[in-house]
Amino acid sequence: MTMRQVAIAGVGYTDFSRASGRSVLELATEAALGACADAGLAPQSVDGIASYMVSNDSENCEALATALALPGLRYVMDCNGAGQSPCHLVGNATMAIATGAADYVLVFRALNGYSGVRVGASKFAGKSAPYRYPIGYNAYMMYIAMWARRFLHETGQNDGDLAAVAIAQRAYAELNERAILRKPLSLDDYYNSRQVVDPFRVADCTTEVDGACAVLLTTLDRARDLQQPPAVVAAHSYRAGARPGLDIGNHTMIDDYTHNFTALIREDLYRQAGISASDIEFAQIYDCFTSTVLMGLEGLGLCERGESGAFVASGATGIGGSLPVNTNGGLLSEGYVHGMNTVVEAVLQIQGRGRERQAARHEVGVVTSGALVDGSGLVLTADR
Repeated sequence: MTMRQVAIAGVGYTDFSRASGRSVLELATEAALGACADAGLAPQSVDGIASYMVSNDSENCEALATALALPGLRYVMDCNGAGQSPCHLVGNATMAIATGAADYVLVFRALNGYSGVRVGASKFAGKSAPYRYPIGYNAYMMYIAMWARRFLHETGQNDGDLAAVAIAQRAYAELNERAILRKPLSLDDYYNSRQVVDPFRVADCTTEVDGACAVLLTTLDRARDLQQPPAVVAAHSYRAGARPGLDIGNHTMIDDYTHNFTALIREDLYRQAGISASDIEFAQIYDCFTSTVLMGLEGLGLCERGESGAFVASGATGIGGSLPVNTNGGLLSEGYVHGMNTVVEAVLQIQGRGRERQAARHEVGVVTSGALVDGSGLVLTADR
């Protein structure tokens, strides 16, 4: 079988708000139509859709297909997944197109994440719930906080390094008309931010919003005939460490809790793309909390172990820096569209459409989705 090269040809998104006043299906439809229009493709050409949801907070693919009046689907992927899913689903769609199972696939995420079901406030369910609640672990941020504190301790870093991430990303958000938080953030502002759970303050936490994002994938040959420069999917990877019943991992995955999934996908991504870490020109790292950016920088080999905070504080990840990171302000400041907007921003950067926040060098970018044991990633490149 001849494998076809695949690219992202268009992106779509709604406004991000705290109260959309619209159904999730309406949001999804707007983002999907936007991705088609961005690519210059008639929606009726779409023959595949993929999406994900948590706690039934979204709509399934068939509902969107009906709203778009699609004549038929050849590929559908409804995933019961969280922040590890965006790059994973783009990777799945890439495989579907590469093998000829579909020609044009929309990958979307839509949710009323502030006015409706709030992922950050969702209670754990399932067989492990009785083991979580008695020890006080009744919200997702508590797990991330545990990993963050251990990471900081073992690498000799502190909350000042978390602050550097929040401040650097807010500077990007100031230039982003879609960002929900655009007020400048100083170091004093950071330390005056209310502490939520050690070591996190409010400024360390993702900003939940109502909204939707979508990307349109097709073969590279077809993408070249469409409206925007192709963002080539050069590599994709999903990895998960062992799970002993809880989703906090165990020693069979890693020696300690100071690494996350990014250390597992790094070699897959660079090998597939035929590159090394030094070839990466920008990064969009899933940032439900500031600590995941630091862990991602180190896990992807973009800086040395224990030096991620200093790397960010040096200005390297900021505007005009040597390695721009989360150029939309990230989930921290643009808004928590559950990581799909992280992928969208990477595409815009590859296409040179980042406006005032455009990276000077933008032909090779890495994207991640996830925070703890399991997650996914992409390498996107310009059409070279």
